[in-house]
Order: sequence, then C-alpha cells, then structure tokens
Amino acid sequence: MGTVTDTSSRLAWSTPPAALAVCGIGGVVLAVAAFLSNDGPGRLLIGLAALGLLFMTVVGLRQRPRLAVEPGDPVQLVVRGLAGAQRYTPQQILRVRVVNYRRLGRRMPMLELDVDHQGDEKLLIFGRWDLGAHPEDVLEVLRIQLAR
Repeated sequence: MGTVTDTSSRLAWSTPPAALAVCGIGGVVLAVAAFLSNDGPGRLLIGLAALGLLFMTVVGLRQRPRLAVEPGDPVQLVVRGLAGAQRYTPQQILRVRVVNYRRLGRRMPMLELDVDHQGDEKLLIFGRWDLGAHPEDVLEVLRIQLAR
C-alpha cells in the first residue's frame, strides 16, 4: 500500500521518504562520478544527471506533504507546491477523479482535481510519485473526507 500519514485526524500524502533518500544518494554518487571522470562529455552528462536527481530530491522535500486534508469548519484540502501551500474548501473543489493516461505503453492512473483558484479554474494532477499511494485509494479517502 501507499504512505498515508494520519496525525491528529489530519490525512496527508506525499512522496515516500525512502524514494527521496534514494534520489539524493544517487545524485551524490553521480556527482562524485562526474568529478572523478576523465571524459569531458561523459562528465557533463553524468553531472547533469546528478543535478537532475538532486533537484528532484529538493523539490520532493519542499513539497511535503503534497496533498493533505485538514479538519475544521469547513474541511480544507491543502496542496503544497514550490511556491507554498494553497488551501481549498469543498465548495472550491469542482471535480475529483482518477484518469488513466498512457505512458511508456502502460496505463498510469492520475488523480485529477479541478479547483476554483481565485476565480479561475485550475487543474491539479497527482501521480503515484506525488502521493506515495495509489490514486484510487486517495480518491476514495478524499470523497469521504470532503463530503463531511
């Protein structure tokens, strides 16, 4: 199953810490390999791969938890991004569904949220990497929590 964090009746989903740790360690290993490489083009490519993995690690850590339900009156859905957290009430959530996209020959489920963001409709898409859980499981919990 996925990572669902439940602390004091708060539900949150985010990229698993182990996955972020592996990305960070991989980035450091590739940075060392780039430093030790004697081949100029190879050094550049390995260095770019190291930067990519380290960037993914920083972004993943910055956005924790990626999606959360905070109890209150009304219940709020909190979505964290690079710029910070955005809060949405159930009235601002226009639609929640799971859509299967084709990626690399496989069907990948993605959680789609249509929200009213300051008068404009905004589409938010979360995959298994973002949530640390299967999008269908998150959808089921969101429907229960937001219906309260």
